[in-house]
Amino acid sequence: MTIVFYTASAVAIIATILMLTRANAVHALLDLIVSLLAVAVIFFVLGAPFVAALEVIIYAGAIMVLFVFVVMLLNLGEPATRAERALLRPSMWIVPSVFAAILLAEFIWLLVSGDVPPSAVAGIEAKETGMALFGQYLIGVELASMLLLGGLVAAYHLGWRKVPQTEATHVSHP
Repeated sequence: MTIVFYTASAVAIIATILMLTRANAVHALLDLIVSLLAVAVIFFVLGAPFVAALEVIIYAGAIMVLFVFVVMLLNLGEPATRAERALLRPSMWIVPSVFAAILLAEFIWLLVSGDVPPSAVAGIEAKETGMALFGQYLIGVELASMLLLGGLVAAYHLGWRKVPQTEATHVSHP
């Protein structure tokens, strides 16, 4: 199982780096799907099969399919690719690299010190997750759903374009 964990971790890291460095949005989304699937394998190896299933169904399945659909629907083309290439300048990587270094240092410190909290080892069942989400956190879940709905409406309005009618498209009737 250790080999599977480290292999899935390497795949997740490489796929995420590829996702960040792609200029083509569809290729970046496909790399992100691979990364999310690798994270699902990591969750499964760590003894959280329910979380792994949620990762596959919700993130790698539904949300990524929606992202791919939106990218294909908007069809931004070459101007968007040029804008994305401008974002890949080395100066744009300073702040994310600092954050990644901090997270990596914390992860290495946890591995070396062995101070893993007991709550991180305990398993959580699907029933407990449902009771928490639709019990004490119901308002938060509903607010998140409203936020997602607002994002969906905004994406629709951003992607909707009126095609100007030219004289060639008008049909004249005698």
